[in-house]
Amino acid sequence: MAKPLTYFASDVHLGLQVGDPVQRERNFVRFLKEIDPARTQALYLLGDIFDFWYEYRYVVPKGSARVLGAITDLIDAGVEVYFFQGNHDLWTFHYFEELGMVKLQQPYVAEIGGKRFCMGHGDGLGPGNHWYKFVKGIFSQRWAQVLFSTLHPWIAFHWATGWSHRSRTEKPIAYTFRGADEPLYKFCRDFLSATPVEHFIFGHYHCLADIPLPGTTPASSSAPTLHLLGDWLTAPNWLVYDASTAQLRRQP
Repeated sequence: MAKPLTYFASDVHLGLQVGDPVQRERNFVRFLKEIDPARTQALYLLGDIFDFWYEYRYVVPKGSARVLGAITDLIDAGVEVYFFQGNHDLWTFHYFEELGMVKLQQPYVAEIGGKRFCMGHGDGLGPGNHWYKFVKGIFSQRWAQVLFSTLHPWIAFHWATGWSHRSRTEKPIAYTFRGADEPLYKFCRDFLSATPVEHFIFGHYHCLADIPLPGTTPASSSAPTLHLLGDWLTAPNWLVYDASTAQLRRQP
């Protein structure tokens, strides 16, 4: 029998030296440890859990040991843990699967508690963003990953984490979602024309929002909803779906 709770979290950006990175990691570990395995079916990690991640053939990044330990504790207790690659932790290869997590590709559709969900990190979905999609396409190529692996880890991580830090300090982290003008909104609208979905859940935009979409859901007369997860740089936040009440609840 399926357990009633499913959790969703994204954009923790572990390792980013902005704000209080030590407290941010503690908050995320506390969140993981407070998940009740007896009532929780699955945890979906929707990308950018780590601010940067690259696995060499025999080396994985240091740090976040307590996070990975808390995740493996959940898996050992029977919770299914799924993860999507974000644009910051794109270079995850096999290590997470060795821990027992299951890698998914966006957009991923799953039925949870009798409702249909579409989820992912959210980056690059929808029309436009051609330069971003081009750059991400290069980073996704095996030759680019092999080329990066020739760098000494000190050089590679110093450059990558420095780039991320500058991008966060040179522009505001908070983002105002523009509703129907956003490529992600257009993606959801077009997706609904072919596949019925009650809930879309994405991260990436670093803002909290629940946005009704055109049309009605198959199971009710209510509109499908786009849920945007915020980021942990501002405050801990996640979504939990309680199938016993068929409601999504955001918990700050």
